[in-house]
Amino acid sequence: MDVQKQIDYWVTSSDEDFAAAKSLLEKDHLRHCLFFAHLAVEKTLKAHVTRRTEDVPPRIHNLVRLAEIGGLSLDPEQASFLNRFDLYQLEGRYPDSIQIQLDLEYAREKLGLVEEILKWLKAQL
Repeated sequence: MDVQKQIDYWVTSSDEDFAAAKSLLEKDHLRHCLFFAHLAVEKTLKAHVTRRTEDVPPRIHNLVRLAEIGGLSLDPEQASFLNRFDLYQLEGRYPDSIQIQLDLEYAREKLGLVEEILKWLKAQL
């Protein structure tokens, strides 16, 4: 397996998903915006997993677990954010999960936090 090619795939795909999240925010599709933001973080973490393990990452969505497998040292604030942000992948996939009432300011704030963590994650690659 070409490890760098896999890492590049995950990072490029993450960039596309984050761009989609920003576009969905502009269209007021807040639940989908946060779902795609979760995908962006998940895929960047999978780039870390690939780098560390030199293998295809597991087909899981738990952000904290992916960070652990990827060998990242999260500070408590980052770990807490990632743990709470997992909610948005559940909402996007499973209609019987807890549904949160979203508003534009809340989604904008979360997207800003995702942008910060994505910058940090990419700097670690």
